[in-house]
Amino acid sequence: MFWQALMAARDLGRLHEIASILIRHGFGNMVRRMSLAGPLERAGRALHWHEAEEMARLETHSRVRRALEELGPTFVKLGQILATRVDLFAPEWIAEFSKLEDSVPAVPYPAILQQLTEDLGGPPDEVFDSFDPEPLAAASIAQVYRARLKDGTEVVVKVRRPGIVPIIESDLRWLSRLAEWAEAENPELRYFRPQEVIRQFAQSLRHELDFAAECRNAESIAANFAGYSDSNSPSNPSTGDDTPSVIVIPRVYWQWTGERVCVQEYIDGIPGRDLDAVDHAGLDRKILAHRGARAVIKMIIKDGLFHADPHPGNVFYLPGNRIAFIDFGMVGRLTEERRDQLIHLLLGLLQHDPTRVVDVLLDWTSDGVADENGLILAIQTFVQQYQGVPLKQLRFGTMFSEIVANLREHRLVLPPDLALLTKAFITLEGMGCELEPDFDMAGEALPLLRAEMLARYTPSSLVQRGWRATSEMLGLIAGLPHDLSRLIRAARRGKLDIHIDIMHLKHVGDQLDGAVNRLSAGLIVAALIVGSSIVMTVVGGPTLMGLPFFGVLGSFCATIGGAWLLRSIHRSNKADRESRP
Repeated sequence: MFWQALMAARDLGRLHEIASILIRHGFGNMVRRMSLAGPLERAGRALHWHEAEEMARLETHSRVRRALEELGPTFVKLGQILATRVDLFAPEWIAEFSKLEDSVPAVPYPAILQQLTEDLGGPPDEVFDSFDPEPLAAASIAQVYRARLKDGTEVVVKVRRPGIVPIIESDLRWLSRLAEWAEAENPELRYFRPQEVIRQFAQSLRHELDFAAECRNAESIAANFAGYSDSNSPSNPSTGDDTPSVIVIPRVYWQWTGERVCVQEYIDGIPGRDLDAVDHAGLDRKILAHRGARAVIKMIIKDGLFHADPHPGNVFYLPGNRIAFIDFGMVGRLTEERRDQLIHLLLGLLQHDPTRVVDVLLDWTSDGVADENGLILAIQTFVQQYQGVPLKQLRFGTMFSEIVANLREHRLVLPPDLALLTKAFITLEGMGCELEPDFDMAGEALPLLRAEMLARYTPSSLVQRGWRATSEMLGLIAGLPHDLSRLIRAARRGKLDIHIDIMHLKHVGDQLDGAVNRLSAGLIVAALIVGSSIVMTVVGGPTLMGLPFFGVLGSFCATIGGAWLLRSIHRSNKADRESRP
Protein backbone atom coordinates (compact mmCIF):
# COMPACT_ATOMS: atom_id res chain seq x y z
CA MET A 1 0.00 0.00 0.00
CA PHE A 2 1.07 3.58 -0.69
CA TRP A 3 0.95 4.89 2.84
CA GLN A 4 2.63 1.84 4.38
CA ALA A 5 5.87 2.70 2.60
CA LEU A 6 5.69 6.18 4.09
CA MET A 7 4.89 5.30 7.68
CA ALA A 8 8.51 4.77 8.66
CA ALA A 9 9.32 6.81 11.75
CA ARG A 10 11.82 8.99 9.87
CA ASP A 11 9.09 10.30 7.55
CA LEU A 12 6.05 10.41 9.82
CA GLY A 13 6.58 13.97 11.10
CA ARG A 14 7.33 15.37 7.67
CA LEU A 15 4.36 13.51 6.17
CA HIS A 16 2.04 15.05 8.76
CA GLU A 17 3.39 18.50 7.92
CA ILE A 18 2.88 17.94 4.19
CA ALA A 19 -0.66 16.60 4.67
CA SER A 20 -1.59 19.57 6.88
CA ILE A 21 -0.32 22.07 4.30
CA LEU A 22 -2.21 20.31 1.49
CA ILE A 23 -5.42 20.42 3.54
CA ARG A 24 -4.92 24.08 4.39
CA HIS A 25 -4.59 24.95 0.70
CA GLY A 26 -7.72 23.09 -0.33
CA PHE A 27 -6.30 19.70 -1.35
CA GLY A 28 -7.88 17.63 1.43
CA ASN A 29 -9.55 15.35 -1.11
CA MET A 30 -6.10 14.36 -2.38
CA VAL A 31 -5.05 13.46 1.16
CA ARG A 32 -8.17 11.29 1.55
CA ARG A 33 -7.80 9.58 -1.81
CA MET A 34 -4.19 8.71 -1.00
CA SER A 35 -5.43 6.99 2.21
CA LEU A 36 -3.09 9.13 4.32
CA ALA A 37 -5.59 10.65 6.74
CA GLY A 38 -6.49 7.46 8.63
CA PRO A 39 -2.93 6.27 9.38
CA LEU A 40 -1.81 9.76 10.44
CA GLU A 41 -4.75 10.28 12.78
CA ARG A 42 -4.30 6.81 14.28
CA ALA A 43 -0.67 7.76 14.94
CA GLY A 44 -1.93 10.68 17.00
CA ARG A 45 -1.38 13.32 14.31
CA ALA A 46 -4.47 15.52 14.14
CA LEU A 47 -5.44 16.95 10.76
CA HIS A 48 -7.43 20.19 10.75
CA TRP A 49 -9.87 19.79 7.88
CA HIS A 50 -11.52 23.19 8.44
CA GLU A 51 -8.41 25.14 7.45
CA ALA A 52 -9.15 25.00 3.70
CA GLU A 53 -11.98 27.54 3.76
CA GLU A 54 -9.86 30.67 3.12
CA MET A 55 -8.18 29.15 0.05
CA ALA A 56 -11.40 28.07 -1.66
CA ARG A 57 -11.72 31.43 -3.46
CA LEU A 58 -8.32 31.17 -5.18
CA GLU A 59 -7.63 29.53 -8.53
CA THR A 60 -6.14 26.05 -8.40
CA HIS A 61 -2.78 27.08 -9.87
CA SER A 62 -2.47 29.87 -7.31
CA ARG A 63 -3.21 27.47 -4.45
CA VAL A 64 -0.65 25.00 -5.79
CA ARG A 65 2.03 27.70 -5.90
CA ARG A 66 1.28 28.85 -2.35
CA ALA A 67 1.38 25.26 -1.12
CA LEU A 68 4.76 24.69 -2.79
CA GLU A 69 6.15 27.82 -1.13
CA GLU A 70 5.02 26.66 2.29
CA LEU A 71 6.21 23.09 1.80
CA GLY A 72 9.83 24.20 1.69
CA PRO A 73 12.99 24.03 -0.44
CA THR A 74 12.39 20.72 -2.20
CA PHE A 75 8.97 21.79 -3.41
CA VAL A 76 10.11 25.28 -4.36
CA LYS A 77 12.77 23.64 -6.53
CA LEU A 78 10.12 21.32 -7.97
CA GLY A 79 7.98 24.31 -8.88
CA GLN A 80 10.94 25.97 -10.59
CA ILE A 81 11.51 22.81 -12.62
CA LEU A 82 7.81 22.63 -13.52
CA ALA A 83 8.08 26.24 -14.74
CA THR A 84 10.30 24.87 -17.53
CA ARG A 85 7.68 22.30 -18.63
CA VAL A 86 5.74 24.52 -21.00
CA ASP A 87 4.86 21.34 -22.88
CA LEU A 88 2.89 20.05 -19.88
CA PHE A 89 1.27 23.11 -18.33
CA ALA A 90 -0.86 25.94 -19.66
CA PRO A 91 0.56 29.51 -19.58
CA GLU A 92 -1.28 30.47 -16.38
CA TRP A 93 0.37 27.56 -14.56
CA ILE A 94 3.81 28.43 -15.94
CA ALA A 95 3.34 32.06 -14.87
CA GLU A 96 2.40 30.93 -11.36
CA PHE A 97 5.34 28.52 -11.05
CA SER A 98 7.68 31.27 -12.26
CA LYS A 99 6.77 33.35 -9.19
CA LEU A 100 8.52 30.88 -6.92
CA GLU A 101 11.67 32.53 -5.60
CA ASP A 102 14.47 30.59 -3.99
CA SER A 103 15.14 33.10 -1.23
CA VAL A 104 14.83 32.36 2.48
CA PRO A 105 16.17 33.82 5.75
CA ALA A 106 19.86 33.10 6.30
CA VAL A 107 21.07 30.48 8.76
CA PRO A 108 23.01 32.26 11.57
CA TYR A 109 26.76 32.13 11.01
CA PRO A 110 27.54 30.18 14.24
CA ALA A 111 25.21 27.39 13.05
CA ILE A 112 27.13 27.04 9.80
CA LEU A 113 30.67 27.61 11.10
CA GLN A 114 31.36 24.03 12.27
CA GLN A 115 30.45 22.47 8.93
CA LEU A 116 32.37 25.15 7.04
CA THR A 117 35.46 24.54 9.19
CA GLU A 118 35.28 20.78 8.48
CA ASP A 119 34.99 21.32 4.73
CA LEU A 120 37.73 23.95 4.46
CA GLY A 121 40.16 22.03 6.67
CA GLY A 122 40.37 24.85 9.17
CA PRO A 123 38.54 27.92 10.46
CA PRO A 124 37.66 30.42 7.71
CA ASP A 125 39.67 33.16 9.44
CA GLU A 126 42.77 30.98 9.09
CA VAL A 127 42.15 29.69 5.57
CA PHE A 128 41.38 33.13 4.12
CA ASP A 129 43.02 36.49 4.56
CA SER A 130 39.53 37.80 5.40
CA PHE A 131 36.05 36.29 5.59
CA ASP A 132 32.79 38.28 5.88
CA PRO A 133 30.31 36.38 8.12
CA GLU A 134 27.40 38.32 6.61
CA PRO A 135 26.08 36.31 3.61
CA LEU A 136 25.84 37.93 0.18
CA ALA A 137 22.81 35.76 -0.59
CA ALA A 138 20.75 33.06 1.10
CA ALA A 139 18.78 30.42 -0.80
CA SER A 140 16.99 27.26 0.24
CA ILE A 141 20.01 25.02 -0.37
CA ALA A 142 23.02 27.27 0.13
CA GLN A 143 24.38 30.56 1.40
CA VAL A 144 27.08 32.63 -0.28
CA TYR A 145 29.81 34.55 1.55
CA ARG A 146 32.54 36.87 0.37
CA ALA A 147 36.19 36.26 1.25
CA ARG A 148 39.73 37.16 0.19
CA LEU A 149 42.56 34.67 -0.38
CA LYS A 150 46.05 35.09 1.05
CA ASP A 151 47.27 36.37 -2.32
CA GLY A 152 44.60 39.10 -2.33
CA THR A 153 42.19 37.42 -4.77
CA GLU A 154 38.53 38.14 -4.06
CA VAL A 155 36.38 34.98 -3.95
CA VAL A 156 32.89 33.82 -3.02
CA VAL A 157 32.33 30.85 -0.73
CA LYS A 158 29.13 28.88 -1.33
CA VAL A 159 28.10 26.72 1.65
CA ARG A 160 25.37 24.09 1.76
CA ARG A 161 22.87 24.57 4.57
CA PRO A 162 23.45 22.13 7.45
CA GLY A 163 20.84 19.38 7.75
CA ILE A 164 19.22 20.08 4.39
CA VAL A 165 19.96 16.65 2.84
CA PRO A 166 17.77 14.49 5.18
CA ILE A 167 14.82 16.85 4.63
CA ILE A 168 15.22 16.73 0.86
CA GLU A 169 15.63 12.94 0.78
CA SER A 170 12.46 12.52 2.88
CA ASP A 171 10.57 14.81 0.51
CA LEU A 172 11.88 12.94 -2.54
CA ARG A 173 10.68 9.62 -1.10
CA TRP A 174 7.26 11.14 -0.55
CA LEU A 175 7.16 12.65 -4.05
CA SER A 176 8.20 9.35 -5.62
CA ARG A 177 5.34 7.52 -3.90
CA LEU A 178 2.94 10.31 -4.81
CA ALA A 179 3.91 10.08 -8.48
CA GLU A 180 3.48 6.30 -8.41
CA TRP A 181 0.03 6.68 -6.86
CA ALA A 182 -0.96 9.42 -9.35
CA GLU A 183 -0.14 7.30 -12.41
CA ALA A 184 -1.80 4.18 -11.00
CA GLU A 185 -5.01 5.79 -9.75
CA ASN A 186 -5.64 8.77 -12.02
CA PRO A 187 -5.61 8.07 -15.76
CA GLU A 188 -6.02 11.78 -16.49
CA LEU A 189 -2.70 12.48 -14.71
CA ARG A 190 -0.70 9.97 -16.74
CA TYR A 191 -0.37 12.54 -19.52
CA PHE A 192 1.82 14.61 -17.18
CA ARG A 193 4.16 11.62 -16.62
CA PRO A 194 4.57 12.33 -12.90
CA GLN A 195 7.00 9.46 -12.24
CA GLU A 196 9.31 10.59 -15.03
CA VAL A 197 9.13 14.24 -13.92
CA ILE A 198 9.94 13.33 -10.31
CA ARG A 199 12.75 11.00 -11.33
CA GLN A 200 14.40 13.73 -13.39
CA PHE A 201 13.76 16.29 -10.68
CA ALA A 202 15.37 14.07 -8.03
CA GLN A 203 18.40 13.53 -10.25
CA SER A 204 18.71 17.26 -10.93
CA LEU A 205 18.28 18.21 -7.26
CA ARG A 206 20.87 15.70 -6.06
CA HIS A 207 23.33 17.11 -8.60
CA GLU A 208 22.56 20.61 -7.34
CA LEU A 209 23.35 19.49 -3.79
CA ASP A 210 26.83 18.48 -4.97
CA PHE A 211 28.78 21.71 -5.38
CA ALA A 212 31.73 19.86 -6.86
CA ALA A 213 29.48 18.77 -9.75
CA GLU A 214 28.39 22.40 -10.21
CA CYS A 215 32.03 23.47 -10.43
CA ARG A 216 32.78 20.74 -12.97
CA ASN A 217 29.93 22.11 -15.08
CA ALA A 218 31.44 25.60 -14.82
CA GLU A 219 34.87 24.39 -15.90
CA SER A 220 33.44 22.44 -18.86
CA ILE A 221 31.61 25.52 -20.10
CA ALA A 222 34.71 27.66 -19.51
CA ALA A 223 36.76 25.23 -21.62
CA ASN A 224 34.20 25.53 -24.43
CA PHE A 225 34.66 29.31 -24.40
CA ALA A 226 38.45 29.22 -24.32
CA GLY A 227 39.66 31.56 -27.08
CA TYR A 228 36.11 32.59 -27.96
CA SER A 229 36.13 36.10 -29.44
CA ASP A 230 32.61 36.51 -30.87
CA SER A 231 34.05 38.16 -33.95
CA ASN A 232 30.62 38.41 -35.58
CA SER A 233 29.23 40.71 -32.86
CA PRO A 234 28.64 44.38 -33.64
CA SER A 235 31.91 46.16 -33.05
CA ASN A 236 32.51 49.24 -31.00
CA PRO A 237 35.96 50.67 -31.79
CA SER A 238 35.69 53.33 -29.14
CA THR A 239 35.78 50.78 -26.37
CA GLY A 240 38.48 48.61 -27.87
CA ASP A 241 36.55 45.51 -26.89
CA ASP A 242 38.11 43.08 -29.35
CA THR A 243 39.57 41.06 -26.48
CA PRO A 244 39.16 37.28 -26.78
CA SER A 245 37.66 36.71 -23.32
CA VAL A 246 34.29 38.36 -23.94
CA ILE A 247 32.53 35.58 -21.99
CA VAL A 248 33.75 35.13 -18.42
CA ILE A 249 33.20 32.03 -16.27
CA PRO A 250 34.36 32.24 -12.63
CA ARG A 251 37.53 30.31 -11.81
CA VAL A 252 37.17 27.40 -9.36
CA TYR A 253 39.62 26.96 -6.46
CA TRP A 254 39.57 23.19 -6.07
CA GLN A 255 41.73 23.00 -2.94
CA TRP A 256 38.72 24.26 -0.93
CA THR A 257 35.93 22.85 -3.09
CA GLY A 258 33.92 19.71 -2.33
CA GLU A 259 30.39 18.39 -2.07
CA ARG A 260 29.23 20.88 0.60
CA VAL A 261 31.31 23.95 -0.18
CA CYS A 262 32.82 25.61 -3.24
CA VAL A 263 35.16 28.56 -3.62
CA GLN A 264 35.02 30.54 -6.86
CA GLU A 265 36.34 33.79 -8.25
CA TYR A 266 34.32 36.84 -7.21
CA ILE A 267 32.73 38.57 -10.20
CA ASP A 268 32.87 42.33 -9.69
CA GLY A 269 30.38 43.43 -12.31
CA ILE A 270 26.98 45.00 -12.87
CA PRO A 271 24.07 42.65 -12.11
CA GLY A 272 21.90 41.83 -15.11
CA ARG A 273 18.87 43.49 -13.49
CA ASP A 274 20.54 46.90 -13.04
CA LEU A 275 20.21 48.42 -16.52
CA ASP A 276 20.60 51.97 -15.19
CA ALA A 277 24.07 51.01 -13.94
CA VAL A 278 24.84 49.58 -17.39
CA ASP A 279 24.08 52.96 -18.97
CA HIS A 280 25.98 54.85 -16.28
CA ALA A 281 29.08 52.67 -16.84
CA GLY A 282 29.02 53.50 -20.55
CA LEU A 283 28.44 49.91 -21.69
CA ASP A 284 26.74 49.27 -25.02
CA ARG A 285 23.40 47.52 -24.53
CA LYS A 286 23.28 46.41 -28.15
CA ILE A 287 26.64 44.66 -27.94
CA LEU A 288 25.68 43.02 -24.63
CA ALA A 289 22.40 41.73 -26.09
CA HIS A 290 24.08 40.30 -29.16
CA ARG A 291 26.98 38.75 -27.27
CA GLY A 292 24.75 37.16 -24.65
CA ALA A 293 22.45 35.67 -27.28
CA ARG A 294 25.26 34.31 -29.41
CA ALA A 295 27.01 32.84 -26.37
CA VAL A 296 23.91 30.95 -25.21
CA ILE A 297 23.07 29.78 -28.75
CA LYS A 298 26.66 28.52 -29.08
CA MET A 299 26.30 26.58 -25.82
CA ILE A 300 23.09 24.98 -27.06
CA ILE A 301 23.77 24.34 -30.74
CA LYS A 302 27.52 23.75 -30.88
CA ASP A 303 28.60 22.58 -27.44
CA GLY A 304 25.51 20.67 -26.27
CA LEU A 305 26.15 21.90 -22.70
CA PHE A 306 24.32 25.08 -21.74
CA HIS A 307 23.39 27.24 -18.78
CA ALA A 308 19.76 26.23 -18.22
CA ASP A 309 18.75 29.34 -16.28
CA PRO A 310 20.36 32.45 -17.84
CA HIS A 311 18.09 34.90 -15.99
CA PRO A 312 19.37 38.39 -14.98
CA GLY A 313 20.37 37.18 -11.51
CA ASN A 314 22.92 34.79 -13.03
CA VAL A 315 24.44 37.32 -15.45
CA PHE A 316 26.89 40.16 -14.81
CA TYR A 317 28.13 42.84 -17.21
CA LEU A 318 31.83 43.74 -17.09
CA PRO A 319 33.97 46.56 -18.53
CA GLY A 320 34.70 46.13 -22.22
CA ASN A 321 31.15 44.90 -22.82
CA ARG A 322 32.04 41.49 -21.49
CA ILE A 323 29.51 39.11 -19.95
CA ALA A 324 29.96 36.78 -16.98
CA PHE A 325 27.72 33.80 -16.19
CA ILE A 326 27.48 32.36 -12.68
CA ASP A 327 25.65 29.52 -10.88
CA PHE A 328 25.93 26.35 -12.96
CA GLY A 329 23.89 24.14 -10.65
CA MET A 330 21.31 23.68 -13.38
CA VAL A 331 22.68 22.90 -16.84
CA GLY A 332 21.18 21.24 -19.88
CA ARG A 333 22.84 18.61 -22.06
CA LEU A 334 21.98 17.72 -25.64
CA THR A 335 23.33 14.78 -27.62
CA GLU A 336 24.66 15.30 -31.12
CA GLU A 337 21.53 13.69 -32.56
CA ARG A 338 19.28 16.00 -30.55
CA ARG A 339 21.28 19.04 -31.66
CA ASP A 340 20.86 17.98 -35.30
CA GLN A 341 17.11 17.73 -34.78
CA LEU A 342 17.02 21.11 -33.05
CA ILE A 343 18.91 22.77 -35.91
CA HIS A 344 16.45 21.36 -38.43
CA LEU A 345 13.50 22.50 -36.32
CA LEU A 346 14.78 26.05 -35.86
CA LEU A 347 15.76 26.42 -39.51
CA GLY A 348 12.32 25.15 -40.45
CA LEU A 349 10.71 27.83 -38.28
CA LEU A 350 12.93 30.66 -39.51
CA GLN A 351 12.81 29.64 -43.18
CA HIS A 352 9.06 28.88 -43.12
CA ASP A 353 9.45 25.19 -43.95
CA PRO A 354 6.56 23.36 -42.20
CA THR A 355 7.59 19.94 -43.52
CA ARG A 356 10.94 20.13 -41.74
CA VAL A 357 9.26 21.24 -38.51
CA VAL A 358 6.67 18.45 -38.62
CA ASP A 359 9.32 15.78 -39.31
CA VAL A 360 11.29 16.79 -36.21
CA LEU A 361 8.21 16.97 -33.97
CA LEU A 362 7.06 13.51 -35.08
CA ASP A 363 10.54 12.18 -34.25
CA TRP A 364 10.22 13.70 -30.77
CA THR A 365 6.82 12.17 -30.03
CA SER A 366 7.98 8.69 -29.08
CA ASP A 367 4.55 7.67 -27.69
CA GLY A 368 2.87 8.14 -31.03
CA VAL A 369 0.29 10.67 -32.16
CA ALA A 370 -3.42 9.99 -31.86
CA ASP A 371 -4.23 12.46 -34.64
CA GLU A 372 -1.13 12.80 -36.77
CA ASN A 373 -2.94 14.56 -39.62
CA GLY A 374 -4.38 17.08 -37.16
CA LEU A 375 -0.91 17.81 -35.78
CA ILE A 376 0.56 18.23 -39.27
CA LEU A 377 -2.24 20.62 -40.26
CA ALA A 378 -1.83 22.66 -37.06
CA ILE A 379 1.94 23.00 -37.55
CA GLN A 380 1.59 23.88 -41.23
CA THR A 381 -0.97 26.56 -40.38
CA PHE A 382 1.28 27.93 -37.65
CA VAL A 383 4.40 28.12 -39.84
CA GLN A 384 2.57 29.60 -42.82
CA GLN A 385 1.15 32.45 -40.74
CA TYR A 386 4.68 33.82 -40.47
CA GLN A 387 5.24 33.64 -44.24
CA GLY A 388 6.53 37.00 -45.46
CA VAL A 389 7.09 38.39 -41.95
CA PRO A 390 10.51 40.13 -41.76
CA LEU A 391 13.06 38.18 -39.76
CA LYS A 392 13.59 40.93 -37.19
CA GLN A 393 9.86 40.93 -36.37
CA LEU A 394 9.86 37.25 -35.41
CA ARG A 395 9.85 36.52 -31.70
CA PHE A 396 11.80 33.32 -31.32
CA GLY A 397 10.60 32.53 -27.81
CA THR A 398 6.98 33.19 -28.75
CA MET A 399 7.22 30.92 -31.79
CA PHE A 400 8.77 28.14 -29.74
CA SER A 401 6.07 28.53 -27.10
CA GLU A 402 3.33 28.28 -29.72
CA ILE A 403 4.91 25.12 -31.14
CA VAL A 404 4.91 23.60 -27.66
CA ALA A 405 1.29 24.69 -27.16
CA ASN A 406 0.36 22.73 -30.29
CA LEU A 407 2.07 19.69 -28.82
CA ARG A 408 0.21 20.17 -25.55
CA GLU A 409 -3.16 20.39 -27.35
CA HIS A 410 -2.42 17.03 -28.97
CA ARG A 411 -1.37 15.63 -25.54
CA LEU A 412 2.24 15.18 -26.61
CA VAL A 413 5.24 15.73 -24.35
CA LEU A 414 8.69 17.02 -25.22
CA PRO A 415 11.64 14.73 -24.57
CA PRO A 416 13.03 15.45 -21.07
CA ASP A 417 16.32 16.91 -22.33
CA LEU A 418 14.43 19.64 -24.21
CA ALA A 419 12.34 20.94 -21.31
CA LEU A 420 15.13 23.17 -19.98
CA LEU A 421 15.94 24.32 -23.50
CA THR A 422 12.54 25.95 -24.01
CA LYS A 423 12.84 27.89 -20.77
CA ALA A 424 16.37 29.00 -21.68
CA PHE A 425 15.25 30.34 -25.07
CA ILE A 426 12.32 32.29 -23.59
CA THR A 427 14.46 33.73 -20.77
CA LEU A 428 17.25 34.67 -23.16
CA GLU A 429 14.96 36.52 -25.56
CA GLY A 430 13.35 38.37 -22.66
CA MET A 431 16.76 39.56 -21.44
CA GLY A 432 17.76 40.61 -24.94
CA CYS A 433 14.60 42.70 -25.36
CA GLU A 434 15.21 44.40 -22.00
CA LEU A 435 18.69 45.41 -23.13
CA GLU A 436 17.60 46.39 -26.64
CA PRO A 437 13.88 46.81 -27.50
CA ASP A 438 14.58 45.99 -31.17
CA PHE A 439 16.60 42.88 -30.30
CA ASP A 440 16.42 40.37 -33.17
CA MET A 441 16.82 36.91 -31.69
CA ALA A 442 15.94 35.18 -34.94
CA GLY A 443 18.52 37.23 -36.83
CA GLU A 444 21.17 36.26 -34.28
CA ALA A 445 20.32 32.58 -34.48
CA LEU A 446 20.03 32.13 -38.24
CA PRO A 447 23.72 32.63 -39.20
CA LEU A 448 24.84 30.34 -36.40
CA LEU A 449 22.34 27.67 -37.42
CA ARG A 450 23.41 27.81 -41.05
CA ALA A 451 27.09 27.68 -40.13
CA GLU A 452 26.56 24.71 -37.85
CA MET A 453 24.50 22.93 -40.51
CA LEU A 454 27.28 23.43 -43.06
CA ALA A 455 29.88 22.22 -40.55
CA ARG A 456 28.01 18.93 -40.26
CA TYR A 457 28.38 18.29 -43.99
CA THR A 458 32.05 19.04 -44.48
CA PRO A 459 34.03 16.09 -45.91
CA SER A 460 35.84 15.47 -42.62
CA SER A 461 32.56 15.46 -40.64
CA LEU A 462 30.94 13.07 -43.11
CA VAL A 463 33.94 10.72 -42.97
CA GLN A 464 33.97 10.81 -39.18
CA ARG A 465 30.26 10.05 -38.87
CA GLY A 466 30.45 7.37 -41.53
CA TRP A 467 33.35 5.68 -39.73
CA ARG A 468 31.49 5.83 -36.42
CA ALA A 469 28.33 4.35 -37.96
CA THR A 470 30.34 1.60 -39.66
CA SER A 471 32.09 0.71 -36.39
CA GLU A 472 28.78 0.48 -34.55
CA MET A 473 27.27 -1.68 -37.29
CA LEU A 474 30.26 -4.03 -37.35
CA GLY A 475 30.12 -4.34 -33.57
CA LEU A 476 26.42 -5.18 -33.72
CA ILE A 477 26.98 -7.82 -36.41
CA ALA A 478 29.91 -9.32 -34.51
CA GLY A 479 27.85 -9.68 -31.34
CA LEU A 480 24.71 -11.02 -33.06
CA PRO A 481 25.65 -14.75 -33.03
CA HIS A 482 26.46 -14.62 -29.31
CA ASP A 483 23.19 -12.84 -28.50
CA LEU A 484 21.15 -15.34 -30.55
CA SER A 485 22.95 -18.24 -28.87
CA ARG A 486 22.10 -16.91 -25.40
CA LEU A 487 18.47 -16.38 -26.43
CA ILE A 488 18.06 -19.89 -27.81
CA ARG A 489 19.83 -21.43 -24.79
CA ALA A 490 17.47 -19.61 -22.39
CA ALA A 491 14.45 -20.76 -24.41
CA ARG A 492 15.59 -24.39 -24.31
CA ARG A 493 16.01 -24.27 -20.53
CA GLY A 494 12.60 -22.69 -20.07
CA LYS A 495 14.16 -19.55 -18.61
CA LEU A 496 13.02 -17.10 -21.26
CA ASP A 497 11.10 -14.49 -19.27
CA ILE A 498 8.93 -11.69 -20.59
CA HIS A 499 8.28 -8.96 -18.04
CA ILE A 500 5.15 -6.81 -18.29
CA ASP A 501 4.77 -4.16 -15.61
CA ILE A 502 1.27 -2.67 -15.34
CA MET A 503 0.80 -0.48 -12.29
CA HIS A 504 -2.99 -0.75 -12.26
CA LEU A 505 -2.84 -4.55 -11.99
CA LYS A 506 -0.92 -4.16 -8.72
CA HIS A 507 -3.82 -2.16 -7.31
CA VAL A 508 -6.27 -4.82 -8.49
CA GLY A 509 -4.11 -7.47 -6.83
CA ASP A 510 -4.14 -5.53 -3.56
CA GLN A 511 -7.94 -5.33 -3.70
CA LEU A 512 -8.24 -9.06 -4.40
CA ASP A 513 -5.85 -9.80 -1.55
CA GLY A 514 -7.99 -7.75 0.84
CA ALA A 515 -11.17 -9.43 -0.37
CA VAL A 516 -9.68 -12.91 0.13
CA ASN A 517 -8.55 -11.95 3.63
CA ARG A 518 -12.06 -10.79 4.53
CA LEU A 519 -13.57 -13.95 3.03
CA SER A 520 -11.19 -16.09 5.10
CA ALA A 521 -12.08 -14.12 8.22
CA GLY A 522 -15.78 -14.61 7.45
CA LEU A 523 -15.33 -18.37 7.19
CA ILE A 524 -13.48 -18.45 10.50
CA VAL A 525 -16.23 -16.42 12.19
CA ALA A 526 -18.91 -18.74 10.74
CA ALA A 527 -16.97 -21.80 11.96
CA LEU A 528 -16.70 -20.28 15.45
CA ILE A 529 -20.46 -19.62 15.53
CA VAL A 530 -21.31 -23.17 14.42
CA GLY A 531 -18.74 -24.72 16.75
CA SER A 532 -19.85 -22.66 19.73
CA SER A 533 -23.48 -23.60 19.10
CA ILE A 534 -22.57 -27.29 19.13
CA VAL A 535 -20.47 -26.90 22.31
CA MET A 536 -23.42 -25.16 24.03
CA THR A 537 -25.45 -28.38 23.72
CA VAL A 538 -22.79 -30.57 25.34
CA VAL A 539 -23.35 -31.41 29.00
CA GLY A 540 -20.36 -31.37 31.35
CA GLY A 541 -17.02 -29.59 31.39
CA PRO A 542 -16.18 -26.15 32.82
CA THR A 543 -18.95 -23.57 32.92
CA LEU A 544 -19.26 -19.79 33.13
CA MET A 545 -22.46 -18.41 34.68
CA GLY A 546 -24.08 -21.77 34.08
CA LEU A 547 -23.07 -21.94 30.39
CA PRO A 548 -20.34 -24.11 28.85
CA PHE A 549 -17.09 -22.10 29.08
CA PHE A 550 -15.72 -23.02 25.63
CA GLY A 551 -19.07 -22.27 24.00
CA VAL A 552 -19.06 -18.79 25.59
CA LEU A 553 -15.44 -18.23 24.57
CA GLY A 554 -16.15 -19.24 20.98
CA SER A 555 -19.22 -16.96 20.82
CA PHE A 556 -17.17 -14.04 22.20
CA CYS A 557 -14.40 -14.56 19.61
CA ALA A 558 -17.01 -14.83 16.85
CA THR A 559 -18.57 -11.54 17.97
CA ILE A 560 -15.20 -9.74 17.98
CA GLY A 561 -14.29 -11.20 14.57
CA GLY A 562 -17.67 -10.27 13.11
CA ALA A 563 -17.37 -6.69 14.37
CA TRP A 564 -13.88 -6.40 12.87
CA LEU A 565 -15.14 -7.82 9.58
CA LEU A 566 -18.05 -5.37 9.37
CA ARG A 567 -15.75 -2.43 10.16
CA SER A 568 -13.26 -3.55 7.51
CA ILE A 569 -16.01 -3.80 4.87
CA HIS A 570 -17.34 -0.35 5.84
CA ARG A 571 -13.90 1.25 5.59
CA SER A 572 -13.23 -0.41 2.24
CA ASN A 573 -16.52 0.86 0.81
CA LYS A 574 -15.84 4.36 2.14
CA ALA A 575 -12.35 4.42 0.60
CA ASP A 576 -13.78 3.30 -2.77
CA ARG A 577 -16.36 6.10 -2.69
CA GLU A 578 -13.72 8.73 -1.87
CA SER A 579 -11.36 7.49 -4.59
CA ARG A 580 -13.94 7.95 -7.34
CA PRO A 581 -13.34 11.13 -9.39
